[in-house]
Formats: sequence, structure tokens, C-alpha cells
Amino acid sequence: MENGNSKRRLLVIDDEANMRHMLSTVLKKADYHVDTACNGREGLQKIKAMPYDFILCDIKMPNMGGMEFLKAAGDRISTATVIMMSAYGSIDTAVEAMKMGAYDYISKPFKTDEVYLTLKKAEERERLKKENQQLKERIQKIEGEYRFGKMVAKSKAMESVFRLAEKAAQYKTTVLILGESGTGKELVARAIHFKGDRAKKALVPVNCGGIPESLLESELFGHKKGAFTGADRNKKGLFQEAEGGTIFLDEIGELPLALQVKLLRVLQENEIRSVGDSKSMKIDVRVVAATAKNLEEEVQKGAFREDLFYRLNVLSIELPPLRDRTEDIPLLCKYFISRFNEILGKNIKGMAPAAMSRLLTYPWPGNVRQLENSIERAMVLADDEEDLQPEHFTTEMGPSVNGAASCSSKVHGLSLKEAQKVVEKDLITRALEKTGGNRTHAARLLEISHPSLLTKIKAYRIEL
Repeated sequence: MENGNSKRRLLVIDDEANMRHMLSTVLKKADYHVDTACNGREGLQKIKAMPYDFILCDIKMPNMGGMEFLKAAGDRISTATVIMMSAYGSIDTAVEAMKMGAYDYISKPFKTDEVYLTLKKAEERERLKKENQQLKERIQKIEGEYRFGKMVAKSKAMESVFRLAEKAAQYKTTVLILGESGTGKELVARAIHFKGDRAKKALVPVNCGGIPESLLESELFGHKKGAFTGADRNKKGLFQEAEGGTIFLDEIGELPLALQVKLLRVLQENEIRSVGDSKSMKIDVRVVAATAKNLEEEVQKGAFREDLFYRLNVLSIELPPLRDRTEDIPLLCKYFISRFNEILGKNIKGMAPAAMSRLLTYPWPGNVRQLENSIERAMVLADDEEDLQPEHFTTEMGPSVNGAASCSSKVHGLSLKEAQKVVEKDLITRALEKTGGNRTHAARLLEISHPSLLTKIKAYRIEL
């Protein structure tokens, strides 16, 4: 429907000339642009030439009646609001018309006010539908900006991660995901798989540090019957299970040197050889690897093959630790509270500013995984219909939050954004005072990057 000063277009389809004239006259006075047609066939010609906001259509007409018109019009009137009219109507007729796309039904003879009222109801419905759609689009846009797969974030650092991972998802390129434990490396790997053209095939996760070295080769590549003691049957390996899909090699830095040679061959030749087999087998598997180790240092120490490192490091994605992206903490808290309300059957409202201050000043050595566990534990301790309070969080966070209470007293209201700004400004000011204004040392104390500190100093207008 058109808004503003544009007139709403309306088509009257009726075989009675008097009815067409009466409706045309009164509706033009109500600021509609009105066209008329004497039967359904002429109505079809009109809607082919011009889209209409509203259509008033009689049911019984020569050449083509109203029900035939609805059927023939099909999708051409999907954006129009159709109101049927008849002096011979029944409930069954009205129901049938609505099944075919009509919005409402009025019986002849009718008063002018009835037509006005029906059109106003239709306009209100269209307005609400449009607002609803705009709201859905806005929510989807926000969620799209702050989500990648099952990860949520809005920091600049994570925006870059999401963009890079989105591009990686479109290709078979080997990806190496780097980051501390608990930063969400497996979530990125899963999102890359499920956003790509391999989504309908298997994603097979493997913890290279969680399988005994003696079993790892057989687990990865399979074995033939009789290959070793206990091998009483042929066994497919995890690479075969991932055929056509993706294998996620987590903690790749823990892979023994002997198996690093075999993995290198897989990446170079796209083939594997089962334990005890004399023949190799071609495979189509995408490899995504992850590690918390510094592989370049491992290469220098001789603990990781340099050629394998370069094969894996075609496209690397580095996940920042949570302490370097504290602006994501309020969003993550909201996400986890919503999720655990559903899982635990609770109704926790949110975070008290004092509790949020505490979370924002804690360094989170266990990163997002630790935050998730802390939120779950706090929600178990909290009562329904309340905000999470500082006392709901464990004493493990105590030593790192000196001064958080005094910061929280400066926060007015329950805004998480306000709490974050107050806490960050206070801590940055204290760090600069402690280091005599040395920004490099202050950044180290705050455990954030130097550019990030400069940005925050400017944003919060902190005088040095």
C-alpha cells in the first residue's frame, strides 16, 4: 500500500452500473483513486495493467463471476486486499472466498459506512503487516550482524573473524583456526562447514590430543582386519566418515610427528591409506584444523613439521581472547541467560549492573567457555524473576574485581552499555594514573592492545 500523499488505488468490479457509480463517487471523496470494471474478465485486464491496493468485487456477475476472478487472478492480487460483495451470500461462500485470498465479505445492500469501516479495518491490517515485516527484517539484520553460526559478537575484532570465516565457507581451502582454549574455535569450524556447499555432508570433529597415540592412526585412517592384535574386522577411519564433508582436527598441535607425515600426504594427494592396507584410497574431505599452541614456535622447537604447518596455514583465522573484546560480554551474557532460561526452565531477567561490572573487569582466562559456565552456575543459584547479582558468581573472580563495587555505584539504571562504559573509563583512568600516563604500560596492565586503548581514551574523553 502506498503511503504519504499518494492516493491508494482501488478497483470496483460489479455488473451493476449504479453500484459502480455509487462506490466510485463515495470512495473518491474518501481520497481513493478508483477504477471500475463490469465483470471479472474486465477486472483481470485492469489488474494486469495496474497494481491495486484494494479490490471490491461482486460475486455474481455475467461472463466471469467473483470466485472465478479470484481463481484466475492468482498471485496478481497477492499484494491487494480483496473484499467480496453479494446480495446472495452465505457463510460458506464467504469462507470459500477467503480461502482463495479474499480478506473480508460484505452483504448487499450495505450502507456507505459499512464499506468505509471494512476498508479502514483492511488498512489497519496492512499497516500492522508492514510494521511486522519491517520489525522482522530489522531483527534479522541485527542478528545477522551479531551472529555467525552459533557465535554471537559485535566487537570489531570478531566482525573481522566473521567476515573471514564467511568467505572461507565458500571454498574447500584448508583453514587453520588459532586461539586460546575456550575462545570458540570449534564453533567457527562448525559455522564454516554449515554455511558452505558441504553442509549436507558430515562434519567429523576429532580431538587430536584426546586419543591415545597408539590408536590415533587407526581412528583417522581406519584399518584392515588382522592389521594388529585385536583388529578382528575392517574399520573405516574418520577421514572416510567425513567423505564429501569436513573433518575438524582440533588440537592439531598435539598430533605426533609420525602422523604429521601421513596428514601431509592427505593434504597433498587427497588420499589415505588404512593401517595394514597396501593400497591408497582417494578421498574428498575438507580439512579445518585448530590449535591453542603457537605452531611457528613448535616448528622452531622441532615438535611440528614446517611443511605441514604451511599446508595447514593456507587461510588462518585467529580468535581474540575474551579479555581483548570485553564489549562482547553484555551480548554474550544476554545470549547465555536466554539459552539457560530455556534449558533450566527458569525466568532470570538479566544482569544487575554490579554483576556486569564484575564480569567486565575479570580477565577470563578460560574465555567464552568460562563465561558460559559462570552464567549457568549463577542461574542455578539465583531465584526466578530476578537479575543475576555479584553474589551469584563464584569466588574465583574475587581477586580480579577490586573496585568493581565502587564503579557500579556510579551506574544509574540497569543499562549494560552504561555499566560497561563506566567500568572501562574508571579502569583506564586508574591504569594511566598508575603508569604515569604511559599508554603502552597501561595497555599491558589492562590486557588490551595499544590501538584499542587509544580508541577508548578518545571515545571516553579521558584527560591524561
